[in-house]
Amino acid sequence: MRPMRLDMAGFTVFRDETTVDFTDADFFALVGPTGSGKSTVLDAICFALYGTVPRWGGARGLANALAPSATEARVRLVFESGGARYVATRVVRRDGRGNVKTANAGLQLMPAGFDVTKLDTGLSPEDLGEVVAGTPAEMDEAVLEAVGLPYEQFTSCVVLPQGQFADFLHAKPATRQQILVNLLGLGVYEEVQKKATARAGQAEARLETVDQLLGGLTDVDDAALEAATAQVDRLRELAGAVAAAVPELDAARATALQAQAALAALDADLAVLGAVRAPAGVAEVARAVTAARADADAAASAVALAEEREEKLRGELAAAGDESALRLQLKAYADREKLAGEAEAVRAALAVAGAEHDAAVRALAEARAAAERAEEELAAAFRAHEEAKATDQAVALRAHLADGDACPVCEQVVATVPAVPAGSAVARAVAAGKAARAASEAARRLVQERDPAARELERVLVQARARQDQLDGRLAELDAQLTGAAAAEALRDRLAEHARLRRSLEEAGGAVRAGRDSARTARGAVDAAEQRLRAAWRAFDAARDGLARFGPPAADREDVAAAWTTLTDWAGAEAEQRRAERAGRVTAVAEAEGVAAAASERIAGLFAAAGLPPADDPVRAAAVAVERAEADRRQLVQRREQAAGLREQRAGHEREAQVARALAGHLRANNFERWLLAEALDLLVDGASGILRELSGGQYDLVHDKGEFFVVDHHDAGLRRGVRTLSGGETFQASLALALALSEQLAGMSTTAASLESIVLDEGFGTLDAATLDTVAATLESLAARGDRMVGVVTHVPALAERIPVRFEVRKDARSARVERTGR
Repeated sequence: MRPMRLDMAGFTVFRDETTVDFTDADFFALVGPTGSGKSTVLDAICFALYGTVPRWGGARGLANALAPSATEARVRLVFESGGARYVATRVVRRDGRGNVKTANAGLQLMPAGFDVTKLDTGLSPEDLGEVVAGTPAEMDEAVLEAVGLPYEQFTSCVVLPQGQFADFLHAKPATRQQILVNLLGLGVYEEVQKKATARAGQAEARLETVDQLLGGLTDVDDAALEAATAQVDRLRELAGAVAAAVPELDAARATALQAQAALAALDADLAVLGAVRAPAGVAEVARAVTAARADADAAASAVALAEEREEKLRGELAAAGDESALRLQLKAYADREKLAGEAEAVRAALAVAGAEHDAAVRALAEARAAAERAEEELAAAFRAHEEAKATDQAVALRAHLADGDACPVCEQVVATVPAVPAGSAVARAVAAGKAARAASEAARRLVQERDPAARELERVLVQARARQDQLDGRLAELDAQLTGAAAAEALRDRLAEHARLRRSLEEAGGAVRAGRDSARTARGAVDAAEQRLRAAWRAFDAARDGLARFGPPAADREDVAAAWTTLTDWAGAEAEQRRAERAGRVTAVAEAEGVAAAASERIAGLFAAAGLPPADDPVRAAAVAVERAEADRRQLVQRREQAAGLREQRAGHEREAQVARALAGHLRANNFERWLLAEALDLLVDGASGILRELSGGQYDLVHDKGEFFVVDHHDAGLRRGVRTLSGGETFQASLALALALSEQLAGMSTTAASLESIVLDEGFGTLDAATLDTVAATLESLAARGDRMVGVVTHVPALAERIPVRFEVRKDARSARVERTGR
């Protein structure tokens, strides 16, 4: 697997959309400060392919994929594997309840020649090729098939994450063995052993089924075949004998049937002739028709008389005059009399209203005159009040003057001061004004009371005059209408005559209707009687037609009873003649049935001799018996062939079960798997030892003994030391050597189709001294120079990064991390 391009958005520290283009980066380094997000780039590659990251701790750490406060994370990886180019996409979302789930996961096989640089940087859904997987469940199998490595092998051979670099070096022998089993795919041999055991069980089950089928195929020997053939021959002889005897039986039966038919025909004739009977009451049918017709004629005469009287009354009623006009004239007399009385009453009321109106008008005029006088007296009282105020003022000045003083008003000397009058003039004027005001108000009230009354009397007087005019006009109209009319009493007499004639006409109409009902009833009786007569003739004609083949005598069409008598007498004579013939025909039937019974007994004997029951259709029964015997013989032949085939199948199933059991037994001992593991460990340690010798400057070799790893220290007289005694830098060198050897040799040793086209190291280069670091860098450069894989490292050591041609610098600010490519 070789990564080509990585797109991230909302993924852990990469909140903003970020793209890492690995297209021509055969040897690269991810550099940047600690915590900037270098390892997160490798996490994104693992997540896009497998949906998890080693340092998350499994699928439960899915929430770690989201950047802080982000609700969605998208990762898309374009990679090459085995010469094909794929794009893997995963989308994670947080729902409203805070749960984080994979919203989308897919793997697409891109078309050849697709330009990766033209991909949308917004991570929008695109049609990038054939959909290989569309759900998280489908992704597991599709990625394994495309990459060739499960998740555990991928993180041990392609992307080596922090903290797990030395796991393989320090693992216990049993754990290391299981890792090799998983990496090399040796579990396939266990699957082969299980499938061999299952196949053996299936073969034994089929063998048991074949034995059961063979157990059910009995009686298929040569003797059974000979017996079946003999039975076919016997039944064929029976069919020939029956075919020869059946024509005689058919002829005898035909003769018997003819005799029986002749007897049955004779009996049928006797039944027909004996059934001729005259219907009951046929003699009374004609008399009933005559009586009904007489009653109908009488009813018709009565209707004619009633209709004649009704028509006469209609003429008299028409001659009596128009009843409506008479009633209108009589009503006019009554209306005139009523209106005349009402007009007299209106005239009397009009006289009374006129007198009351005149009195009210006079009273209103008097009240208005009194109100005018009261107003004048009130005005005079106001004037007197003003004069009284002047008098009181003068009196008030006079009280302070003495004879010979100057007048304060006119400044003239007053020789003699007049005497001061007793009482106040104003008080007297006010009293007089109050009395005048009270009289004025009383006069106005009287006018207000009498004015509406006068107006109401005026309105009543107008209405009475209008009603009098209306009544006078109506009386004039009635007088004109009654000019030349008869007297009211004469009109009443003529209306009474009208009523009498109408009652008589109604009685005559009832008599006509009753007569018509009687006539209809009489005609119905005639129709019913005639219908019965026609029914009697139809019955006679039907009976005679039923005897047409016997030649019945002619009938008298005037008397149905006589016709029936003639027909019944003739039928009795004909029946007597045929009774005399019946005995001979009975004897012929018995003789023909005896011949047929003898032929049938001979055929039944043939069936009994063949061991078969008698049959109604012997020819068909014999043919069916032959067909069944032949079918039994064919079935027996088929069963014999089936038994031979089953015996061959049994031999094959038995051989298959033996081979499968033997293979399962060999694989169950695990010897083959142990040998493969030992060979793989020898090759792995041999390759890693050469790499470690180069990294350590010839100081160390790597060896194993009983599954444990040791180093041979050539600087200490070839001392063998356990790998756990190595320093941190030495442990890194040994782990790197194992990782490189495992990566190089896994494709040759694994049974899977792994495509190891890249390796990325994410482990502590900072623990190495300058010389060792130079050796590690040279080793990585040599590995990259071979050109068969992409080599990448994650480091913050400048000395190592500077020696790597392509660098991806990872920086992080308060919002998001970003990646920038530098170097060549």
